[in-house]
Amino acid sequence: MHAWPASEVPALPGRGRDLRIHDTATGGLVTLTPGPVARIYVCGITPYDATHLGHAATYNAFDLVQRVWLDTQRQVHYVQNVTDIDDPLLERAGVTGEDWTALAERETTLFREDMTALRMLPPRHFTGAVESIPAIVPLVEQLRDAGAAYELEGDIYFSVESDPAFGEVSGLDAQTMWQLSAERGGDPERPGKKNALDPMLWMAAREGEPSWDGGSLGRGRPGWHIECVAIALEHLGMGFDVQGGGSDLAFPHHEMGASHAQVLTGRHPFAQAYVHAGMVALHGEKMSKSKGNLVFVSALRREGVDPAAIRLALLAHHYRSDWEWTDAVLDEAVARLARWRAAVSRPDGPPADALVEEIRAALAHDLDAPAALAAVDRWAADQESAGGRDESAPGLVSRAVDALLGVAL
Repeated sequence: MHAWPASEVPALPGRGRDLRIHDTATGGLVTLTPGPVARIYVCGITPYDATHLGHAATYNAFDLVQRVWLDTQRQVHYVQNVTDIDDPLLERAGVTGEDWTALAERETTLFREDMTALRMLPPRHFTGAVESIPAIVPLVEQLRDAGAAYELEGDIYFSVESDPAFGEVSGLDAQTMWQLSAERGGDPERPGKKNALDPMLWMAAREGEPSWDGGSLGRGRPGWHIECVAIALEHLGMGFDVQGGGSDLAFPHHEMGASHAQVLTGRHPFAQAYVHAGMVALHGEKMSKSKGNLVFVSALRREGVDPAAIRLALLAHHYRSDWEWTDAVLDEAVARLARWRAAVSRPDGPPADALVEEIRAALAHDLDAPAALAAVDRWAADQESAGGRDESAPGLVSRAVDALLGVAL
């Protein structure tokens, strides 16, 4: 599976700062100090519908992580999956009568187009669940053979009790875990499981559903969590720098994935930091496909909204905050984009070296994009000041906004 084309990231004078970011597992800020190649895994879409603004906000947050790292003169190894076989995809195909593979391909293509328009830096590896099955099967077999997984009516489950560190990622109590498992794709009520929270690793073939050769597991398809583990271990290895996604992935997805990997390798932790973006709401409720209260990036683009304005609307909210999309949010972003473009189109402007450092400092402190935007706002407002003028300033600001915030002026 191929990713989308990369937009050029302009080089800036000087060097950026190391990123200090909120780690869900510790509940506080941690300073990330990757090696020459920073490693990040961000959980991708299940392609049964178009990219909505909740998706865009999440991928925008981790795009900022990459930009901060690039500004420290590191390379970035970014991996993202596509869950191109799962119950919601099959259910949507069943309702519409469309072949599930055609549905997945169409929505994945649209996702690539949206990411390109929003200037999201592409992953080095953009990998589907289906193409990863040959890597997934041996991992499930390994867990089963080690006594960390068991069979139940042909399905294979992971035993959460096999990982002494289970629960460290989310820090939740058992009752909350049970409730979230039921809400987010688990089956805690199924009889016969050793622990109600045990997640499925391999689903035995069901009549009328697609299935693949699972070797000694029998025909079937992979569970959700082991998919990401297989892809991350193959391309990044254990102990990579950031595991990212929306806040609704902390449990069960990231919790279970960490336990899978830690039992498989005997090493801890799976990731150095678990970073989660907030949820975007519409009409008072979190945007979700089940509720149908979605604003699609592609629909906004068809209406003629500049993708740079969409990106500015996302950047106006701290990545960890839950916030609501309104017409006013978009209107403010459109107006901001116009002000910034007018400011950088002038032949000179206030000196901008300090502004670049202010943007760097804001982003290095837990990706404080709103503070970075406020700094650019002040520079643009100072265009009429009588102070010193610098012919290179507009160009430097334009490059900095592009390189660090991903907004092309």
